[in-house]
Amino acid sequence: MLTRRLFMAGATAAAATPSLLQAKSAPTIVNPVVRQRADAQVFRHTDGWYYMTGSVPEYDRLVLRRSKTLAGLSTAPEKVLWRHLKSGPMSGFIWAPELHLVDGHWTMYFAAGPSGGGEDVFRIRTYAVVCDGRDPMTGSWSVLGQLQTPWDSFNLDSTSFVHKGRRYLAWAQREPGIDTNSNLYLAPLASALTLAAKPVRLSVPTLDWEIRGFKVNEAPAVLARNGKLFLTYSASATDSRYCLGMLTCRADADLMDAANWSKSPVPVFKTSVEHKIFGPGHNSFTVDEQGRDVLVYHARDYDQIQGDPLFDPNRHTRMQYFRYAADGTPIFGAPVANGPLRRG
Repeated sequence: MLTRRLFMAGATAAAATPSLLQAKSAPTIVNPVVRQRADAQVFRHTDGWYYMTGSVPEYDRLVLRRSKTLAGLSTAPEKVLWRHLKSGPMSGFIWAPELHLVDGHWTMYFAAGPSGGGEDVFRIRTYAVVCDGRDPMTGSWSVLGQLQTPWDSFNLDSTSFVHKGRRYLAWAQREPGIDTNSNLYLAPLASALTLAAKPVRLSVPTLDWEIRGFKVNEAPAVLARNGKLFLTYSASATDSRYCLGMLTCRADADLMDAANWSKSPVPVFKTSVEHKIFGPGHNSFTVDEQGRDVLVYHARDYDQIQGDPLFDPNRHTRMQYFRYAADGTPIFGAPVANGPLRRG
């Protein structure tokens, strides 16, 4: 099953190989693809549509758009699936939605906190809404519930994927007793919001580029290629210091053994002053109309921010192609400048 951040080689090829005519006629992608949409999730489903969601600057609603082409997402109509509540734990900020087909039901994970001001607005927890129909654009959405983890603490950025027939959840959370803002965790799922086993802690921000401004590992995204699983994540504060790290695990290894995951000692994607792209992060993966791998991420096109970076609205959704090293590891290069995207 093809879901947001996991692209199994066979499933991707089957789902994403169009006719030669379609490939040649695909319109050119122009960066930024969608303005003021952060935490972007784009994936191509087996129905042939590209789906996209992301955080809106007001942090008050869940949105979804779709298009038959990646370039078409720029102008595709956007539907509001759900708005934050008037009171209670889901009445404040709404962050980082992700759409997945879980047990045959369209499910959107998101993080939310209460309204009212003060520190309590950052009492962020993960929730999900579920669609009552087969079409996520036309069905009705309602609250499914809250994710249950071992700790009642700050958590967000849940992503789900299937590996060897088993569904997993990866997410970011602050663990009591560890002096960080968030670490990365992984667990198999019993249901959309229930873990089937004790989670494993995959990564704690300790490297100098992971702790600039804040000690952050968040926004996991999984890519399955070349006999390996690559888990990218975002690190540091959400200004120009924001960047991508990456964990790697053999596809035939036990994913729930943290020792099987190795961390890149350096960022794999970071600010490009030359190209005027600042703070790239919170990525997802998709394929173009010819099945070629595409990195989706958000970034700003200026460095200086007035006030809290979280309330600067101009984190835009962007895309670019990437390649692989001889050992099968993805090489993302530098963020490309604004404008038409050259095909990989």
